Amino acid sequence: MKKTTFALFFGTRGFFPASLVAGAREDIQRELNALGHEVLLLDAGATRHGAVETPAEGEVFANFLRAERGKFGGVIVCLPNFGDETGAVAALQEAGVPIWVQAYPDEYDKMSPSQRRDSFCGKLSVMDVFRQYGVRFTALKPHTVRPGSPAFKANVDEFDRICQVANGVKGMVVGAIGARTTPFKTVRIDEVTLQRHGVTVETFDLSDIFLRMKAVQTEEAAYVEKANALRSAAGWEDVPAQAFEHVTRLGVTLDKLAEEAHLDAMAIRCWTEMQMQFGISPCVAMGLLNEAGLATACEVDLGNAVVMRALHLASYEPIGLLDWNNNYGDEQDKCVLFHCGPLPPSLMAEQGHIVDHAILATSLGQGRSFGCNAGRIKPMEFTFGSLMTEAGRAKLYLGQGRFTTDPLPDNYFGVAGVAEIRNLQDVLLHIGNEGHRHHVSFTPGNVLAPVQQALGRYLDFDVSLPQGHA
Repeated sequence: MKKTTFALFFGTRGFFPASLVAGAREDIQRELNALGHEVLLLDAGATRHGAVETPAEGEVFANFLRAERGKFGGVIVCLPNFGDETGAVAALQEAGVPIWVQAYPDEYDKMSPSQRRDSFCGKLSVMDVFRQYGVRFTALKPHTVRPGSPAFKANVDEFDRICQVANGVKGMVVGAIGARTTPFKTVRIDEVTLQRHGVTVETFDLSDIFLRMKAVQTEEAAYVEKANALRSAAGWEDVPAQAFEHVTRLGVTLDKLAEEAHLDAMAIRCWTEMQMQFGISPCVAMGLLNEAGLATACEVDLGNAVVMRALHLASYEPIGLLDWNNNYGDEQDKCVLFHCGPLPPSLMAEQGHIVDHAILATSLGQGRSFGCNAGRIKPMEFTFGSLMTEAGRAKLYLGQGRFTTDPLPDNYFGVAGVAEIRNLQDVLLHIGNEGHRHHVSFTPGNVLAPVQQALGRYLDFDVSLPQGHA
């Protein structure tokens, strides 16, 4: 993923020193470039000092953004002095991307009228009028921050993640691969509601997927490449050659479908047709897609496919989907998170091994469902979430936890880990009382804040934090 390109807006007010603007233009561009971000600046001669004060200057900046549309993913409103809120509104009402309001701090020994900034106060005025006009924006802690400081770098990092999520979820396309399996009413979802939040669902029949699988040639480059990737992802010692071939064909088919249909995520009907017709489970193939950042959810869970993409965009890391599955003894803040084996290899404690689906085997018979990448989840901090639709609204919860080194029995099937989650019992009550799924999406690291901001503030998702605020 490429870091966000920012358009830079500089606010000013006439009776503050113009030299502060010139210094800020140099500071901000230099620091953002050092952090790996490209920037777009209004030409210094387009307005007084390349900054905006009046509505007329705001319109100049708005035209600049229109001309550069599609080249930037966020706007940074830099206030080297108090700034002017009216000009800022005129400039940014139609920005169409996240906006971060950043204000310079004053220095104790530079508080004379010729040196003072008053950005501390000006930021509040800009935010106030943005709110009045319905201009959505982001404000971060601390209230004022100096470019180049550790706090500034942390703010830029968080804002980049907000932009990645907001821009990457808005307009995303998720593929429903097969119909929802009849017993799983838990993953029903309203496509029209998703569309109103910028998410398009495209549907694909399993019969077409199966025809595509059969048409894959084992000598073609895509097959050879996928076979090598699958062999590297897990141990296949006890898997029949035909099952390996079928999993490889499925992997090639899903790659091609994602490219042809421009899919950003998928949700797959993963049982029982694949088992009955091909003798496979798609888990390990799905794990490779999740490793690469193409969010792929089990059991046609479209809502969690959306969450998985959001979490990936925020973390720059692979993503996974698990079940809230078991208690862990009498530990009230611990539980077992599990699934059959669709995790990215990099999120597992060690290389997994491909096995028959032990649960499905009880009804389908032995040897008809190879493809589960069994193992344990590695210890890590993680952010989790899940999404549903209800009464025309997209509802999402988010939280944080960590996978521990606590053991599980050797005969525990699938890929699993013990998760420690603060206020777990409150989280579980929230999930049940609000009607959320038994599935939960996760990604490494703490990216709750940027996902909450992006989906809640910019895309109108209803976001809840059942753990309470940290």
